Amino acid sequence: MGVGVQYFAAFVLSYLLGSVSFSFFAGKLLKGIDIRKHGSGNAGATNTLRILGTGPAILVLALDVLKGIGAVWIGKWLGDGNTWIPVICGLLVIAGHNWPVFFGFKGGKGIASAIGVTATLCFLPALIAGVIAIGSIFITRYVSLGSLIFSGLLPIFAAVMGWELEIVIGTLLIAIFAFVRHKSNIIKLVRKQESKIGKKAG
Repeated sequence: MGVGVQYFAAFVLSYLLGSVSFSFFAGKLLKGIDIRKHGSGNAGATNTLRILGTGPAILVLALDVLKGIGAVWIGKWLGDGNTWIPVICGLLVIAGHNWPVFFGFKGGKGIASAIGVTATLCFLPALIAGVIAIGSIFITRYVSLGSLIFSGLLPIFAAVMGWELEIVIGTLLIAIFAFVRHKSNIIKLVRKQESKIGKKAG
C-alpha cells in the first residue's frame, strides 16, 4: 500500500468512525425515538442525559471519547510518522460526529470526541483544560460553557507548553469547530436562557 493510499484510508476510516452516532442508537434502542427530535435536538451525551438518563449518557460519552482516541491511533498507525495525519484524523472524526454521513449529516457537537482526540494528541494540555472545564460545569451547571472553555483553552495551553505546530493548529481548529457548533448556546448563555445540567427536556 502506497503512503498516499494509507493516508486516504486513515482519513476515510476516521470520518466513518465519527459518523457512528451512539446517542442515536441509544435513543432507538431504549425508547424507540430519534433523539435529534427531542430536547436540544443534539445527538450527544448531554442531550442523552436529558432524554434517556445518567446511565445511557455515561455510556454515550465514553463511546464518543473512544471514537476520538481510535481515530488518532488510526492516524498514528497509517501516518508513517507524519504528525499531520493523526491530527487530520482527529479533526475528521469530530467532523463525522458533527455531520455524520449515516444520519443525514445531522449529529452532535463533537466535544466528547474532541476530548478523546486531544487527550491522545496532547494529554497534559487536554488534562488541564479539562479540569478547568469540569470546575466551571460544577460551579455554573452549564455544560456548553464548560465545553467552550475546554476547547478555547486547548490551543493556548498546547502553544505555551511547546507542543508541535501541527498539534497547536489542530487544537485551534477543534476550538473553531466547537464555537461554530455552539453558536446557539453562546447566544443563550449571553441571554441567560441556556439549560443547566440536570434539567429534564421533553
